[in-house]
Amino acid sequence: MKYTRLGQSGLTVSRLCLGAMTYGSSAWRPWVLNEAESRPFILRAVELGVNFFDTADMYSRGASEEVLGRALKEFGSREQFVIATKAFYALTEGPNTGGLSRKHLFDAIDASLKRLGTDYVDLYQIHRFDPDTPITETLEALHDIVKAGKARYVGASSMSSWQFAKMLYVADRHGWTRFVSMQNHYNLVYREEEREMMPLCREEGIGVIPWSPLARGFLAGNRKGPDKGETARAKTDGFAHELYYRDEDFTIAERVVEVAGRLGVKPTQVALAWLLSRPGMTAPIVGASKPGHLDDAVGALSVQLSSEDETYLEAPYRPHPVLGFGPSPSR
Repeated sequence: MKYTRLGQSGLTVSRLCLGAMTYGSSAWRPWVLNEAESRPFILRAVELGVNFFDTADMYSRGASEEVLGRALKEFGSREQFVIATKAFYALTEGPNTGGLSRKHLFDAIDASLKRLGTDYVDLYQIHRFDPDTPITETLEALHDIVKAGKARYVGASSMSSWQFAKMLYVADRHGWTRFVSMQNHYNLVYREEEREMMPLCREEGIGVIPWSPLARGFLAGNRKGPDKGETARAKTDGFAHELYYRDEDFTIAERVVEVAGRLGVKPTQVALAWLLSRPGMTAPIVGASKPGHLDDAVGALSVQLSSEDETYLEAPYRPHPVLGFGPSPSR
């Protein structure tokens, strides 16, 4: 395993982060693994040297945090792991159960800590931008959560670059805790983040930890046209169907398979190697639901793509509409 700093912070993280959206309860999504099925993947990640784990309160409506927290407590010491979670989405009906208000963030962090079985999280992230709450309210609440010792660092997830830039400016102006990371939607078939968000993060020293680095499995090269694929997730992941499956997306996936064959590696390793080589990249958030997924992901750290390979993979890309910013309950 290789390690790096998260942006300009002093926090050291593995170059791959294990995402825990796949772990929790199949009652939430049919492709989610229940606890007994999830634990071997979390253990394997620890064995491979992964120290960075990402979840969210809305994944399996809290069950993901519970499963991850119990597993990590058994598989190592608290100081060994960097635990990240997120808040924004409502887990229950009613007012003040979602968004980024001071009330909701204070309620959400306490509930997440209880489910995770820990006194603090290393990285507390806002899952989406909240246009209905003043930025100052959100940022001061996050600052107070850090000062209370409930989180060590704060991060953000998908939003417009101008929104993120404004939040960084306001935090600096008031002397509040600054975001150290951006969890954005970025992969070979969705590269709109290269226009503004990636340059902004490089300029501001923000660690980039993209979600869906394999385009929710699309870049594994096994999706064939309108049938959406053979796995349970491929067939039922409506959010992925909204994001991908354009003609040029399939062309890129085919080239990933071709380059992988030439190099003697797997398509997923080519897609991850490309992402890991991007300027400013910290740690893609990978999922694992089948034996070998994590070993393959770690193997990608040793895959070297030539400039010709990179150009060949990137050439079919065409501009996409902005995807992944909205409050979809699937992410």
